[in-house]
Amino acid sequence: MFDLKFKITQLKNYFLIILALIFLFFNISLAEEKVTVFDFNKDKISDYKTYSFKKKTKYTIITTKNGENHLKAEAKGQASGLGKKIKINLKKTPILNITWKIEQGIPGIKEDTKKGHDFAARVSVIKEVGKLPWQKKAMNYVFSSNKKINTYWQGPYRKQIIDYVASSLNDQNINKWVTIRLNVKEHFKKFLNMNLNEIDGVAIMTDTDNTQRKAISYYKNIFFSN
Repeated sequence: MFDLKFKITQLKNYFLIILALIFLFFNISLAEEKVTVFDFNKDKISDYKTYSFKKKTKYTIITTKNGENHLKAEAKGQASGLGKKIKINLKKTPILNITWKIEQGIPGIKEDTKKGHDFAARVSVIKEVGKLPWQKKAMNYVFSSNKKINTYWQGPYRKQIIDYVASSLNDQNINKWVTIRLNVKEHFKKFLNMNLNEIDGVAIMTDTDNTQRKAISYYKNIFFSN
């Protein structure tokens, strides 16, 4: 009888250990669902495609005192972006993770108009809907100097683009790192009526070509996660 009880106890312990390992493996698997798009600790500016609309924004990869690299963007009457063509499976990793900081914003402008359509920082998620260069739909996640977080509108130049205020100087202090998590899959469905499972590219842009003002911002690594 004693041996039987001992064996039953052993089996229970083995079962609990196996169950714990399963849960541990499951949690690790979930944590590993991450796709980095811009890695400033490894990448060089030349690794990215440059999109220029009016002169070139100055982009520099800088190293901080703790050895971490960030992207610094400076614009004064300029408008160019850095892009990367990359397929992201939104079923597995629908969440866009952005961390950025504004040193100098653009207060007092109307960002939802053509004359004021400038942003100290933005990250665009792009889906190609045709073979021609302009056949794209996009979610522009912007750091607004004037409008509140979660405000959004159709782009003044193209209705296929949505400007969405991910963070704002109305709600957050200047020169402070801000981290945002955004569900890209849900946003394409809600704002562009697209049940999207994959995107085709991501771009960064700091621009002041419309207002001729000056803006300075910083970006940390940008990635998708579950």
